[in-house]
Amino acid sequence: MQIPAVATVLQEPIVETLGREITDGTLRPGDRLTLEALQARFGVSRTVMRDGMRVLESLRMVYAKRRVGLVVQEPRFWNAYDRRVIRWRLAGPGRERQFTELTELRIAVEPLAAAGAARRAPDPDREEILRLAAELRRLGQAGDLEGFLEADIAFHSLLLHASGNSMFAELDGVVAEVLAGRTHQGMMPFQPREKALAEHEAVAAAVAAADGPGAEAHMQVLVDEVRAALEARLTDGQLPD
Repeated sequence: MQIPAVATVLQEPIVETLGREITDGTLRPGDRLTLEALQARFGVSRTVMRDGMRVLESLRMVYAKRRVGLVVQEPRFWNAYDRRVIRWRLAGPGRERQFTELTELRIAVEPLAAAGAARRAPDPDREEILRLAAELRRLGQAGDLEGFLEADIAFHSLLLHASGNSMFAELDGVVAEVLAGRTHQGMMPFQPREKALAEHEAVAAAVAAADGPGAEAHMQVLVDEVRAALEARLTDGQLPD
């Protein structure tokens, strides 16, 4: 019963390494990979290597071709919503486009999710959203960026789930990765801006009051500010390399 767990531990760094090499262009579309060469490189059994490559196949980053081996896929085929693919893209040379795409997705979804939460969230969720908004202010003013990130992910994830829209809820991991990416790549100020803290509180208050239009409007302001901050960094060339 221990073998699957051990195999998973061995697979993870392999998948991580190859996933990053595909997204950063070290491995290019059309490049051919063989299990034998990969086994020699990583020093693992054929079973471990095969299972690791199946993970990348499931992400549509490689595909098997008869009598050829495994072939690296073009980016348009990748599973763009998988958290690992998002994380690798945010760490690679295509991070500007990825941040832009994710921000546009948030703009399209999160205001409607906030409105849905205002209409449909159960009382315990409304109370938790208020608590998280207060926690964001406390952590933000203290300059605790990691604590702020954890609370921010919880805040936005809860709104997506409380919206009552199961398709919005499926995007919680996507939003978590873009929030984490902003923090870990130095795109967050030491102390979050007052306007951002105030808008989080305004969204929470509107949800608690069952004010759908208000929740949607305040979330729109919040995500629009995120877009403006990103565009300013791109214009000034301040996005980390």
